[in-house]
Amino acid sequence: MTEPKKTAGAASGLPGPPPTGASALPPGTYEGSTVLVTGGGTGLGKAIAAEFARLGADLVIASRSAEHLLPAREELAAIGCGGRVLAAVCDIRDPERITEVFEAAEAAYGLPDVLVNNAAANFPVPAEDMSPNAWRSVVDITLTGTWFMTREFARRHLAARTPGSIVSVGASYAWTGGPGFAHSAAAKAGVQSLVETLAVEWGPYGIQVNGLVPGLVPHDDMTEAIRGPLDGVREKDARQPALRVGQPREVGWAATFLASPYARFITGHTLVVDGANWQRRSVVSAPVVPVREQLGRGAFGGGG
Repeated sequence: MTEPKKTAGAASGLPGPPPTGASALPPGTYEGSTVLVTGGGTGLGKAIAAEFARLGADLVIASRSAEHLLPAREELAAIGCGGRVLAAVCDIRDPERITEVFEAAEAAYGLPDVLVNNAAANFPVPAEDMSPNAWRSVVDITLTGTWFMTREFARRHLAARTPGSIVSVGASYAWTGGPGFAHSAAAKAGVQSLVETLAVEWGPYGIQVNGLVPGLVPHDDMTEAIRGPLDGVREKDARQPALRVGQPREVGWAATFLASPYARFITGHTLVVDGANWQRRSVVSAPVVPVREQLGRGAFGGGG
């Protein structure tokens, strides 16, 4: 399809993606494959699972919340591309429960061929206000839970002498730091390190390990604490080089490619899907606004 002509010098941003339902890979790419997606009941996890489903995969979606799983399972099953959907309640901080989920997946569809580590925890808080429990909660889910899932997946493939593919969802502040999100930034930096370390360790055994970093991709399941600062953000967003936000299906297409037969020589890599936003720099930097002010907090210690 021919792109519409643009006025010389006009800034109109990156073109939008193909419509929902389009696929980035040939139909049936994942027929006969099983894909396990953590955090697959909501948000970007569900969007990623949907793109695997369109390509024929059998899905296992895991979530801590049982209330999210049934509607997600029905929605994903309704895509109707031949795949089946198993829903499993799983707190990825619990290695025993993870083992049970893998056992259930194997009994239903066979050993998962692809693991998508999407589950994470996050909320904004000034570092000095962060409680020990807040730190542990985010790091245990985002980093330790990702490690537990990854380890279980790899051990089963190593024992079976079969190849597999792991895609772990990261964040660009693993490289840049994340003021207001010290716990999550530290955890995502750990996830990034796991991608690079394990790709080397497990490559000889046929196991790929890659990362996927979404940019600003609003969706209905964002928590209020995260969604609040994004109020007013629409498809056209002049604060980003692309002049638009991302669509959940664009993240799903990237995940299906990284885990596909067409990306077998790609491992240890992190693909950033954010319209170049994380590389943006201004000729003159904007004024610094302390995180406490950005979050509407008074002075530390109750002085304001």
